[in-house]
Amino acid sequence: MATIDQAFAGLRRLPSSHHRRSPKSHHHLRRPTHIVAARSSPKLSGRPLRVAVIGGGPAGGAAAETLAKGGVETFLIERKLDNAKPCGGAIPLCMVGEFDLPLDIIDRRVTKMKMISPSNVAVDIGQTLKPHEYIGMVRREVLDAYLRERASSAGATVINGLFLKMDLPPPQDPSAPYTLHYNLYDGSSSGAKQSLSVDAVIGADGANSRVAKSIDAGDYEYAIAFQERIKIPKSKMVYYENLAEMYVGDDVSPDFYGWVFPKCDHVAVGTGTVTHKGDIKKFQAATRNRAKEKIEGGRIIRVEAHPIPEHPRPRRVAGRVALVGDAAGYVTKCSGEGIYFAAKSGRMCAEAVVEGSEGEEDGGGGGLEGVLGEVGQDVLANVLDVLQKVFYRSNPAREAFVEMCADEYVQKMTFDSYLYKTVVPGNPLEDLKLAVNTIGSLVRANALKREMDKITL
Repeated sequence: MATIDQAFAGLRRLPSSHHRRSPKSHHHLRRPTHIVAARSSPKLSGRPLRVAVIGGGPAGGAAAETLAKGGVETFLIERKLDNAKPCGGAIPLCMVGEFDLPLDIIDRRVTKMKMISPSNVAVDIGQTLKPHEYIGMVRREVLDAYLRERASSAGATVINGLFLKMDLPPPQDPSAPYTLHYNLYDGSSSGAKQSLSVDAVIGADGANSRVAKSIDAGDYEYAIAFQERIKIPKSKMVYYENLAEMYVGDDVSPDFYGWVFPKCDHVAVGTGTVTHKGDIKKFQAATRNRAKEKIEGGRIIRVEAHPIPEHPRPRRVAGRVALVGDAAGYVTKCSGEGIYFAAKSGRMCAEAVVEGSEGEEDGGGGGLEGVLGEVGQDVLANVLDVLQKVFYRSNPAREAFVEMCADEYVQKMTFDSYLYKTVVPGNPLEDLKLAVNTIGSLVRANALKREMDKITL
């Protein structure tokens, strides 16, 4: 299968006075390779490369900005410019610097978290955070709008439109353009049908991606997330000033967790599930009930629900079309984290397009598939998958999980890996102690479960 940078090898853009290369900040993730012009490579004359980005979330915004800065004629199509995907809104510290995010779009800097067990035992985590470290809490409508505006300032054309379908190049002419069809919503011609021909397409249109359907990318298992934004009295918001809560238990979710995340003047209360989607409202009511004393007097100002991918799609690159973010399935299983991976996959995909179009000899480390394969793997993904299978199987096991979270070594390893998205080397002695403690917690959990089963019988 041809990858994006290979498909564009040998294609040259017109020189431009405003042309500026996108920084290769992630070049170390790629395997060196040589991209050379081929006889079959498409050639453009008289115009720059033209790329469409479908979807205006973090993935689409980051991709569009990178393309525009690289001298590519860029179109970003997004239907709901004033709306946002339902999302807890937590971002790691490294994203703030890596994507040069202004601090005023971050609602809260969370330095304390409480992990709350099925029996409401609360463990404080975050004790190992350094004074400058925090988890950022953002509202997606604010973050997404900022990234789109930055893409627009870089030269991208932002279109308020609903993407409908895409005509692929015919097999006999694979270098032909892709034709996109969409409804335009610009105020004067609401819903007018439009078409656009482009050289490449980046699908950043979320879990229900129409771009993915256009290239037969395949399906994936998904969780459903349900969230309510609740405006609580100012006296109650003091408690959540720099604190977030996570709840585990059969009542809030059989295979996920519930959360209370602070925003500017309200809290986001939500939960999710893969296995019991039909019961999501029941789980949400339980999450709200677990936090009721701390959110008492609040009123619901917004209700949101959305699918969250559980693993990458089987196919994420086809010809000159690539999927990024939720459309590709780049979300951390178990935790549901996806904002950082969306933005990073969007940027790296755009860098591969820019580099491939230039026909550089050091042009993209094995192709776009290799690049996106790297970005789609959270350093904690496999660990979290194991934790989900081991600790989410029963309430006693969840009690053991919360007990384990009290360990400072666990907290340090977890937060360091989350905040900086790097594999943190462990201490062999501490790892051994952790293994012993984990086994002890599981033994106690199993013993408790047996006793509970006797009572149930």
